[in-house]
Amino acid sequence: MTQGAAAPEGGRRSRRRTPMIFDTHAHYYDKAFDPDREELLASLPGRGVELALCPGCDLESSRAAVALAERYPFLYAAVGLHPEDLGDAVPADLDQVRALAAHPKVKAIGEIGLDYYWVKTPEERARSRDFFDAQLSLAEALSLPAVVHDRDAHKDCMDIVRAHPGCRGVFHCCALSLEDAKAAVSMGWMLSFTGNITFANARRAPEVVKWAPLDRIMLETDAPYMAPVPHRGERCDSTLIPLTAATVAQLKGLTVEEVLQATMENGRSFFDIT
Repeated sequence: MTQGAAAPEGGRRSRRRTPMIFDTHAHYYDKAFDPDREELLASLPGRGVELALCPGCDLESSRAAVALAERYPFLYAAVGLHPEDLGDAVPADLDQVRALAAHPKVKAIGEIGLDYYWVKTPEERARSRDFFDAQLSLAEALSLPAVVHDRDAHKDCMDIVRAHPGCRGVFHCCALSLEDAKAAVSMGWMLSFTGNITFANARRAPEVVKWAPLDRIMLETDAPYMAPVPHRGERCDSTLIPLTAATVAQLKGLTVEEVLQATMENGRSFFDIT
């Protein structure tokens, strides 16, 4: 980010800075970006995007995230197995996740977690819990944060997180209740919010945003999904983060600049990006 302007002679130093965007969750390997991926990614730094993190969902997409991070200096990666994408995965596949995590541009284990909306049977859910538990153990062992997906599985997700007190992480596209959000923050976890907090039917997330300490909030797009109003339903990219920041600012009585600056600092610290 640019530094504050020099102070006028005899006056106070200006505190104004030009905030930049840190999109902490964007799937730029997704097929929605196939038509113009290179053009879009090359354009983002000139459009206010200073940093973005691209999380994998299986081994193939994790490799793709790392490959993109190698090509674009502002882009970083996370690697892991998403509960919807376990497919034929076996525990030994976590050795490949571990190997990918050794790359210097990999900053987290993710996207991992539980999803009881799409994962229906008791057997599938039990398997996804086993993989989630194992990947949190991997994050602990590697001293990396975890990027957690939690959909309709809050109790089991929180129980597994509590079983890993040495792991730090973020609830991405946060859908926790206020009670669970308070518990997560008390354990040192972060809360990340997408464009869905701008939707007219948003209820739980805005309540959590209003309560949450500013230093525990991060912003994301979940691109190509979750485009904020007035772009709901369109393909999302990192340049739309300020619209989500505007809703956070309104809920917390801050300026958009203050929200973007704080979430930039939070993201840098959380993902250990200097």
